[in-house]
Amino acid sequence: MGRYSKEDIYRMVEEEDVKFIRLQFCDMFGIPKNLAITVTQLEKALDNRCVFCPSQIEGYQDVPDEMYLYPDRDTFTIYPWRPQTGKVARMYCDLRDEEGNPFEGDSRQVLKRVLDEAKAMGLVFEIRPELEFFLFHIDDDGHPTTQTHEVAGYYDVAPLDLAENVRRDIILSLEEMGFEITGSHHEISPAQHQIDFAEDRADRVADAVITFKMAAKTIAKKYGLYATFMPKPKEGVNGSGMHVNIFCRDLLGKNLFWDMDGEGMVSELGRQFMAGLLAHSKAITLITNPLVNSYKRLITGFNAPTSVSWSGRISDRSAVVNVPHRKGDATRIEYRSPDGVCNPYLAFAVILEAGMDGIRKQMVLPEENMGDADTLPANMGEAWECCSSDPMIRRVLGDYIYEELMKQKEAEWKEFNAVVTNWELKKYLGKY
Repeated sequence: MGRYSKEDIYRMVEEEDVKFIRLQFCDMFGIPKNLAITVTQLEKALDNRCVFCPSQIEGYQDVPDEMYLYPDRDTFTIYPWRPQTGKVARMYCDLRDEEGNPFEGDSRQVLKRVLDEAKAMGLVFEIRPELEFFLFHIDDDGHPTTQTHEVAGYYDVAPLDLAENVRRDIILSLEEMGFEITGSHHEISPAQHQIDFAEDRADRVADAVITFKMAAKTIAKKYGLYATFMPKPKEGVNGSGMHVNIFCRDLLGKNLFWDMDGEGMVSELGRQFMAGLLAHSKAITLITNPLVNSYKRLITGFNAPTSVSWSGRISDRSAVVNVPHRKGDATRIEYRSPDGVCNPYLAFAVILEAGMDGIRKQMVLPEENMGDADTLPANMGEAWECCSSDPMIRRVLGDYIYEELMKQKEAEWKEFNAVVTNWELKKYLGKY
């Protein structure tokens, strides 16, 4: 049973003086979209009668019919950064057709299906993401730059950290929306930051990631800054990632990754999960690292993973799988390659399905830090090839999303390869 009934929504809207409600969803690439309605249309929305035309949304161009928005009442929350008189609230929505059938292009439904599969296996997955981002200046025309006055580094404080107040306002806004923030700090690169929130059920965390990015961008703009989750906006410095910490529990809440006998790094089930992650890691990289720019981050020397291996040492930055904590309820498995521009619904879905495949097949985990370990794809082209050769990806995403995503990413890679870059001009023009 849900947290909020229809009556609860009506009551909160009246008590909080809400005048607008955003019925929110995202496209298959993780870009947030919404249909804004006034309170006069709330009853219609809660009866699942609000529609939109998807044909102008990237990835949905071939959808001929209107889609119905089915609000998830439990996601009702008020935007604290909007006016406090005539407030603005939002609810995340599932997408369905006129007959009430789930739209096969709805990435939120993809993650729900995976979590239903997990529940049938007696597993409940929680996720704690670690999102990194840059705060850059905006130029006189309001366009983002990669300029910053900062020289701060890892865990630095003011006066070196010039954006403490920005992070503070982001965190206070998120907490007002119900987030549990566990910490924040300045990251390694100048103008780079990280905010962490507590683990929660994977589908709720995917919603939260979308909200987090919206909040960071909106509040940064008030300070004349631009918040970007682009993986590698500047060369020569560490890029931004989204480490995904995974907790696995039984239906009663017991941590199933904990080796209670103390004989291994994690339980046997946890080791099987890690083996599945490693087996599918090259294929899922196109989903977890979806841009051409993503692969500028996944290189040696910048604290990003490059190796299809695992490590029990948090200081080992090259392994794609890490076990940062291995005792009691804190036991978790960290998947380190994703970045913050991925669609969190699809990324979490393929990550969890890869691990579950390892459990189903009782895969054997390789030795820690194998010297001859394979490497993650070096570019989008390699990632596309790996993704296309793993049938698990199509099964998880479904035919519609899989085919559209593969078509779009193939075109993006070809487009990039046709571009003559400034690097090439500087390197070759005056020499040849």
